[in-house]
Amino acid sequence: MSDLLGIGASGVKAYQTALTTVSENIANAATPGYAKRTADLREVAPATGISSGSRLAVGQGVLASGITRSADTLRAADVRNASADLARSDTSVEWLGRIQTALTGNQLGDQLGSFFNAAKSVAADPTASAPRSTMLEQAKTVAGSFSATGTALDSLDTDLDTTATQAATTLTTLGAALAKVNDGLGRAQSGSSGAAQLADQRDSILDQISAISDVSVTTDAAGRASVKLGDAGGPALVVGNQAASVSFSRGTDGVIAFSLQGQNGATAVTASGGALAGIAEAGTRIADARKQLDAIATAFTSGVNAVQAQGDDLSGTSGAPLFATGTSATDISVALTDPNGIAAAAKGAGSRDTANLANLATLRTTGAFESKTTALVSNNAATLASRQQVADAQGSIRDTAVAARDAVSGVNLDSEAVDLLRFQQAYSASSRVIQVARDTFQSILDIR
Repeated sequence: MSDLLGIGASGVKAYQTALTTVSENIANAATPGYAKRTADLREVAPATGISSGSRLAVGQGVLASGITRSADTLRAADVRNASADLARSDTSVEWLGRIQTALTGNQLGDQLGSFFNAAKSVAADPTASAPRSTMLEQAKTVAGSFSATGTALDSLDTDLDTTATQAATTLTTLGAALAKVNDGLGRAQSGSSGAAQLADQRDSILDQISAISDVSVTTDAAGRASVKLGDAGGPALVVGNQAASVSFSRGTDGVIAFSLQGQNGATAVTASGGALAGIAEAGTRIADARKQLDAIATAFTSGVNAVQAQGDDLSGTSGAPLFATGTSATDISVALTDPNGIAAAAKGAGSRDTANLANLATLRTTGAFESKTTALVSNNAATLASRQQVADAQGSIRDTAVAARDAVSGVNLDSEAVDLLRFQQAYSASSRVIQVARDTFQSILDIR
């Protein structure tokens, strides 16, 4: 009778564990990062496995030996790689869009065209005050457009620094969190529900890290993850329960660089994926746009001032500089205050001469300021459109990778419902075995 009672009791206990596991799966079917668990059931074999005297050796029941977490490391790695690629493209799209807004928001190309067209109006009537006033006002508008565009790019740099700082801080925080989870995995009993929960946390943190930087991940027998930023030869962010910190710096050329501070000192981080790669690319593109803008501004203002110096103003005096300049587009302002100071005439040709304005028209052609401004805007727009297409494709790739991973680790409610019914029936049957053993034992007692 004791064997029968023991077998029934083992079934009740084992199937209670199985029912609890299925219930947990159902409850967490929509929980992000949750991986399906399965109760491992195995037969409890007899001590000897052979007959003893006239008595046959029989099994001792069933045992829930542990909890298996459904996961595929290769598919999880595919998701991380796809996430890193998508994060880089999404970050690039965001900042290329902001650069586009900065370049087009002040309509610099249109204002340059209006300035040269205003000069044509002065050429049509060089002694009239209205065309001269319009040209001077348009010069102020152009200067303001250059300055505002440069300021907008400066503002992007400031925002990008903030974003880079946040990314580095978040990566450091996630590394510390992963190290803590690793410590827990090292202490957790293998095959326990606690170990499965920690593994869920580990994979969730790894997914978050991969959105910031591409990573190379290895795990040991206990499930502890070691993470290197970039490829397998990159610096280690996490090893066991030790984590490094990440920081960023910006060079004088505008290039953004990230570094990892670990036990062996600082090491450069070369990220080819994730937000870090997109941020670094954005820093380079902002710096390049600023360089081109400054070059156009310098060529325009120095060219116009040179033309001014070649002619006479309305009073017959040599032309004074129209623009005050500095080292960048943000430094431009209008130096001339009197519209009569516009040098429309050639030297000594008289107030009704407009030969010097012809030099301004030539400067418009040779300087190609409008076309260069248009090219700056259109090239960025083309890059933005191309990168958006890449991001859309990478989004689909990531969705496919997530679906493949979830097909293994996700909870299928239909399957869980079947298991719930099956284990419930087994639990009830095991309870019935115990009752039969009790009834049989009582019958024996009654006979005696």
